[in-house]
Formats: sequence, structure tokens, C-alpha cells
Amino acid sequence: MALRERISDDLKTAMKSRDEVRVSTLRLIQAAIKDRDIAARDKDHAEGCEEKEIQQILTKMSKQREESAGAFENAGRLELAEREREEQAVIRSYMPRQMSEAEIQAAAGGVVSELEATGLKDMGRCMQALKTRYPGQMDFAKAGACVKDMLK
Repeated sequence: MALRERISDDLKTAMKSRDEVRVSTLRLIQAAIKDRDIAARDKDHAEGCEEKEIQQILTKMSKQREESAGAFENAGRLELAEREREEQAVIRSYMPRQMSEAEIQAAAGGVVSELEATGLKDMGRCMQALKTRYPGQMDFAKAGACVKDMLK
């Protein structure tokens, strides 16, 4: 089942079970996808955005929730931080499994050695290879730090 259909079906199920957090989060996801579909139509992609673009949307939304939760915690608004974390959990349930620190380091090391990267000038090539091979599966900020350490 396509991710778009799964989100739609899960929204219907959440509405029936009256799960407010899940319903609101899935509606936000659908709205973001619809916005991307409209933008894609402007570029002559009548079928809308692809699965890869939906994964990018989910990654961005998850990161936004993480940042918001941190800001709310720093401000002492723990109930809002908890709500953001609940929304993030719903969003992450539609994303591929995230790689651990050790897996990110192993993948970065493999790419650096495979591309025979020797200095920081090769960092762009390495990051592009990681983004191509592991879309939505790793935190590329952490991966960038690993690659940078390896290329120093």
C-alpha cells in the first residue's frame, strides 16, 4: 500500500476511534502533501508528489516537532512539549527506521572509503552519496559531522 493511501486509511481509523492527537497530526500531514501536490502540478507533474517527496515532508515535520518540543521544554511549557512529542511519534510511524549513531558512522566510513575522499573538498560528494543511498533513514546533520571528522 502506498504511503499516501496508508495515511488516509489511518486517518479514517483514528477518526472512528476519536484519537485527537493522531487525527490532527494526520490532517497536518495530508495538508503538507496536498501543498506539495499543488506545487508539483505547477511544474507539469499532474500525478502530484512522489513517495520520496512524502518522506522528505515527514522528515521535515518530525524535525520541526523535535525543535518545538525542545523550545517548549526550555520555556517550562511541559504540556506543549509532550504534545509535540506525541505528534512526532505519529509522524515517525510513517518514516523508515532511523539509523543509530554507530550505523551512521559505519555508513559514512563506507562512503568515504568507497569514494576515496581525502579532504573537506570531497565532503559534498560524500553527503550526496549518503542522501541517495539512505533517504529518510538518517539524520544528515549527524552524518555530516561524522564525514567532516573523517575527512579532517
